[in-house]
Amino acid sequence: MKLYLHPLSSYCQKAITAFYEKEIPFEAKILDGSEPAAGEFAALWPIGKFPLLVDRERKVFEATGIIDYLEAEFPAPPRLIPVDPVLAAEARMWDRFFDNYVAYPQGRLVLAAIGREHDDGGATWRAKLDAAYAILDERMATRKWAVGDQFTIADCAAAPHLLYADWSHPIAERFAHLRAYRQRLLARPSYARALDEARPYRHMFPLGAPKDRD
Repeated sequence: MKLYLHPLSSYCQKAITAFYEKEIPFEAKILDGSEPAAGEFAALWPIGKFPLLVDRERKVFEATGIIDYLEAEFPAPPRLIPVDPVLAAEARMWDRFFDNYVAYPQGRLVLAAIGREHDDGGATWRAKLDAAYAILDERMATRKWAVGDQFTIADCAAAPHLLYADWSHPIAERFAHLRAYRQRLLARPSYARALDEARPYRHMFPLGAPKDRD
């Protein structure tokens, strides 16, 4: 399997974490503008959004779709989507929460910083992140992972999205449960590996990556 990606992308990190969590081998095709990966990707996926998984003749796009596909093809534990259908629905629901209510406003803050979005100085998006932080802090007060007792697709999404959210709009100390959850995510071996692979690119983060942590 070939995975077209950029290591700094939170959505690519989300997919990579799933591969490492399930110990599924893949070939990383780094999209840094160099050939032949850039030309291959352009021909395969004119939409231009990554990650993109190519498995034999099948193309699988979007990080959530890739994780769903991995679970279908490699159903052996560890399971990233629970077998219990109610927990599976919950895991997918919180996966979308992290994509839509953490990653999206965080991304808008980045766009505002590089002049590609003109708004109120980012106040709207910081407020939306604070609202998401409050919900997550309450949820994580009594649990280790986002859904059930096991690391799931929701945590695959949470790890990179909370990494960059805190860089963009720091998680306040009053959200102690969320801050502790974020640290658990960063320490998870599967995500720690993805995070380490992104370190050579940290200087590219528009708002500046912290030098003394993460």
